Amino acid sequence: MAPNLECRMYESEYPDVDTAVMVQVKSIGDLGAYVSLLEYNDAEGMIPLTELSRRRIRSLNSLIKVGRVEPVMVVSVEADKGYVNLSKRRVAEEDVIACEHRFNKSKLVHSIMRHVAETMEVDLEDLYVRFGWPLYRKYGHAIEAFKLIVSDPDSVIDSLSREVKEIGPSGKEVTKLVPAISEEVKDALVKNIRRRMTPHPLKIRAEIEMKCFEFDGVLHIKGAMRKAEAAGNKDCPVKISVVAPPLYALTTQTLDKEQGISILGKAIAACTEEIRRHNGKLALKEAPRVVSEREERLLAEQMGKLGNDNEELSGDEDSDEDGGMGEIDFENPASQII
Repeated sequence: MAPNLECRMYESEYPDVDTAVMVQVKSIGDLGAYVSLLEYNDAEGMIPLTELSRRRIRSLNSLIKVGRVEPVMVVSVEADKGYVNLSKRRVAEEDVIACEHRFNKSKLVHSIMRHVAETMEVDLEDLYVRFGWPLYRKYGHAIEAFKLIVSDPDSVIDSLSREVKEIGPSGKEVTKLVPAISEEVKDALVKNIRRRMTPHPLKIRAEIEMKCFEFDGVLHIKGAMRKAEAAGNKDCPVKISVVAPPLYALTTQTLDKEQGISILGKAIAACTEEIRRHNGKLALKEAPRVVSEREERLLAEQMGKLGNDNEELSGDEDSDEDGGMGEIDFENPASQII
């Protein structure tokens, strides 16, 4: 028999009144919108037409659409009927931000818990009772415990226990404490939490166009490149490479997106200052931004193609045309003609 994989995210069966919850619109009727509460195992709820907007409704479709996921305020809970009355118009901007933040954290926790329950063939609600909800009570949100589990799982998981009743040697029923979850389930949880929550460095990239036609111009460009790389640090190192002269790429890898963008900005500023000191020019072709692995592969292919094209052009010794600076030999800069 397949294990139960349906369960609400939180210990309370229904949300508290005057709290914002995330819902998905299922249908729209004459009386209002019917929704499912995503954090409460799709419990049913309704938003009356009068609670959709503070202003007069001109177009219902502009206010709410089937399939849309959004935060709404809990007006009342009818637990005996399994029904929740909701309001869209009473949600303030700060409520929206807080609700979305909480939901995103809870969704990640739920995804990990559900995956472990499915692969280990255990009941999801039982896993929440033994493991998930105790972490919510102890840490405020289970995600905070999951962050600790990444580096020190034993200190978090081994502190959880549950009571079991057994028949003792005397024949009487006794209560004893045992670990909350088995070693097998613990190992699966740790593995999944680490896989999903270990931060991966972001690659940030920028492109500049740099020229210097002064005597020893190649040396000046090389000096400007060194200034750019010196702007980095051990947590956010900067590398600058030739794409195809006069185009250069600056890259860094970091866990902190804002820091990476800031560091590349400083590197470009340092590079600009140095090359202008020698009457060179620098133009920003692409501002610092995060690039995906796919973009990196495409950029690498593009750089390779440009490099090949440039080799073919520089190898055409019979051409009298000015092909620009051509390839730069940074190992032997004095050999270049500017």
